[in-house]
Amino acid sequence: MTVSLPNESPEYRTARNSLLAAEADLRAQIENVANLRRDLPKGGRVPRDYEFRTLQGGAASMSSLFGSHDTLAIYSLMYGSQAESPCPMCSAFLDGLNGQIAHLSRKIAFAVVAESAPEKLTNLKTQMGWTELPLFSALGTDYQRDYLAEAEDGSQLPILNVFQRDQDGIHHFWSSELFFQPSDWHPRHVDAAWPLWNILDFTPQGRGDFIPPLR
Repeated sequence: MTVSLPNESPEYRTARNSLLAAEADLRAQIENVANLRRDLPKGGRVPRDYEFRTLQGGAASMSSLFGSHDTLAIYSLMYGSQAESPCPMCSAFLDGLNGQIAHLSRKIAFAVVAESAPEKLTNLKTQMGWTELPLFSALGTDYQRDYLAEAEDGSQLPILNVFQRDQDGIHHFWSSELFFQPSDWHPRHVDAAWPLWNILDFTPQGRGDFIPPLR
């Protein structure tokens, strides 16, 4: 199919077609990486059934977060027990996911955990309008440290982890370890799931140095 748009110059169409070829190559590479990810062998067995807490303070074991699904994705929000406010970048990412939970939950289980007390997370959920996001407290567990979401000095890190459950128990499947790979674009480890940056990448201005503020 030959594509053209109103009043475009031949120079534009030539450059756009070159870009289109690059976009097609990128799409193929994205699918190739997704296939490699899906073909990962079974990861390490989860060392314990972490006891998170609900916003009401009740117990919520990691195994219970799966519900009827065999896959659970957990995003670790950078909001430690001593922090006055959450990470703005994490918050912008979760803003985008809040409206997708109903769709995601048809396929997988999803949860957000943070190293903060339930009361603090309750206030945050109200403040941010995260009506659909399932938030849990990881305070008092080793989950954050075990799964790359806490540095040795106790600072919190924004890691997405995916777990699988089968007859052999719960095993780790994948985490956004790209966070720890230095590059000119560090970290961009969850950008594939982040509408904000993907839309800005379509624009002439690009991302620039934009930092989303807390709402």
